[in-house]
Amino acid sequence: MPIYQYWNSQINVISRKDMDSFFIHHVLHALSIAKVQEFQPGTTILDVGTGGGFPGIPLAIMFPEVIFHLIDSIGKKIKVVSAVKKELGLKNVESYYDRMENFDHKVDFIVCRAVAPLEILMGWVENKVSNQHKNDIKNGFICLKGGDLKEELHGYPQAKVFSLSDFFSESFFETKKIVYLPIA
Repeated sequence: MPIYQYWNSQINVISRKDMDSFFIHHVLHALSIAKVQEFQPGTTILDVGTGGGFPGIPLAIMFPEVIFHLIDSIGKKIKVVSAVKKELGLKNVESYYDRMENFDHKVDFIVCRAVAPLEILMGWVENKVSNQHKNDIKNGFICLKGGDLKEELHGYPQAKVFSLSDFFSESFFETKKIVYLPIA
């Protein structure tokens, strides 16, 4: 995607050596969330620590009738998100240069890409999830993670883990997982 190539040359949003694998490592990885939940129109989603807009931007393109709130505490990353939003004409994306603790809306789902350990993330997001359900699964937290999650998930018996290697054959996905944790 040319807009990401441009911004990545200005600001290191994605590892420069990873740009050759941009679509698999970032876009397809973000879209893998749709393998777990196909969001209904009107659903609201908060992307915590969005960085350059992942997973939020690809999901917003896939689900144009879903409202996405992308938040990051690093201003230059939100600058990229805002530029991408404008370039692509995304009307369903709002971006916030702020800390998660200051976000004062309720949403249906919170998504992220391994921003912090689950225990820390849950402290940030638990009171941000609405108890009004619109989708097939209960409102909650959907996180893209990698590696061995056994210890991290120890205190969350209700968590469901989906191996992305069940959906994709590329070697990148061998250790990648989606963690879904109902909250509301």
